[in-house]
Amino acid sequence: MAVPEKIQTWQMVEPGKLEKTSIDVPELQPGEVLVEVAGCGVCHTDVGYFYDGVPTVSKPPLTLGHEISGRIVAGDEKLIGKEVIVPAVMPCNNCEICASGRGNRCLKQKMPGNSMGIYGGFATHIPVPSADLCFIEDRKGMPLENFAVVADAITSPYQAAKRGDIKEGDLVVVIGATGGIGVYMTQIAAAMGAKEVIAIARNKEKLERSLNYGATYALSTLDKSTKDIRDDFRAYTKEKKLPGYGWKIFECTGSPAGQEIGLELLSFVGKMVVVGYGMKKVEYMLSRLMAFDAEIIGTWGCLPKYYNDVLKMVLEGKIQIEPFIEFRPMSQIEEAFKDSHSGKLMKRVVLTPDF
Repeated sequence: MAVPEKIQTWQMVEPGKLEKTSIDVPELQPGEVLVEVAGCGVCHTDVGYFYDGVPTVSKPPLTLGHEISGRIVAGDEKLIGKEVIVPAVMPCNNCEICASGRGNRCLKQKMPGNSMGIYGGFATHIPVPSADLCFIEDRKGMPLENFAVVADAITSPYQAAKRGDIKEGDLVVVIGATGGIGVYMTQIAAAMGAKEVIAIARNKEKLERSLNYGATYALSTLDKSTKDIRDDFRAYTKEKKLPGYGWKIFECTGSPAGQEIGLELLSFVGKMVVVGYGMKKVEYMLSRLMAFDAEIIGTWGCLPKYYNDVLKMVLEGKIQIEPFIEFRPMSQIEEAFKDSHSGKLMKRVVLTPDF
C-alpha cells in the first residue's frame, strides 16, 4: 500500500469558502492508522458547518467530512489493506460517560471534520484511531464507497432506534422520512419489527418511494398546518383501528416545523426521539409530558459497537443503500454542497477522491 508524501484535500478556509490544497501526513501515534478515502458522504451537518456557521471544535482551515469508508494504508502492520468504515464519532473509551455505556456522547470523542484538527473526509487520506473502526470483511460485491453513508446516515438512526427501544409490533412515526437520515430511519424501524411506520415529509414523490423502503403509510405536509397533519394522523389510526397512544416518534428534520409536528403527535405513554439538528427554538408546554407520562429523548451519533450490527443489516439487504446515494468526483464538492443545501436532491451525494 502506497503511503503519500502529502494528503490532498479540499479545505474550508473560512465559512462559505473552499480551497484545494495539500497538507502534511502526520506522524502516526500508537493506536492510529492512515486510511485512504474511498468515499465521503455529504451530510447536512457538513453543509451546516459550511454555510450556517455551526461551530466546529477545530477552527478553519480544516477539512470537513465525517462519513468515510476506505482502506488502511499505514499504521499497525496487521491492519494494512483492511477495508473499513470510520465511525462519525469515536469515543475515548476511558471516561465515566464511556463506562456508563453512553460513549456516543463522550466529551473527548474524535469526529472527522470537526474535532480532529485539520483532518476530515473530503481528502485522499485521513489519520484516525483504529480501536473503533468497523472492518468490512466481505462487501458482497458492493463498491467500497457505498459504505461511506454507514458512518453516519445509517448508524445514527440505528442509535436513535436503540434509544427509542423499537420492538416487534411497535407503532412508529418518522418525520422527515425522505431526508438523508429519514430514508434509513424508516428502513431500520421496519427491519426491527415495527408494525406501522408512518412516513411524514413534504415531497410527495419521495414519500411514494418510502412505501417501498419500510413505510406503511405516507403523509405529506405540503400546504398543511401542524393541526392538519395531526387530524390526518388521527384519521388514519381510526381507519386502521390503531391506538392513538404509545407511538414512537422520530424527528429527523431538525426544523421547527418538524419538531412541532412531533410534539403535536406525542401522546399518552409515547416517546419522541430527536434525531435531526437545528438552531431554532420551539415552544412546548412541559406539563403535557407529565400528563401523558411521555418522553422526549435526545440522541447523538452512534456507539461504535453497533456498527457491525448495522453492517450486517446492510449486507443482508435489510437496509438498502444504492437507491438513496449518487456519486460525484470530489472536484465537484462546491456544487455538491450547493445542491445539498438547496434541499432538492433526491439522493445523498457521496464524493470520491479525484485529485
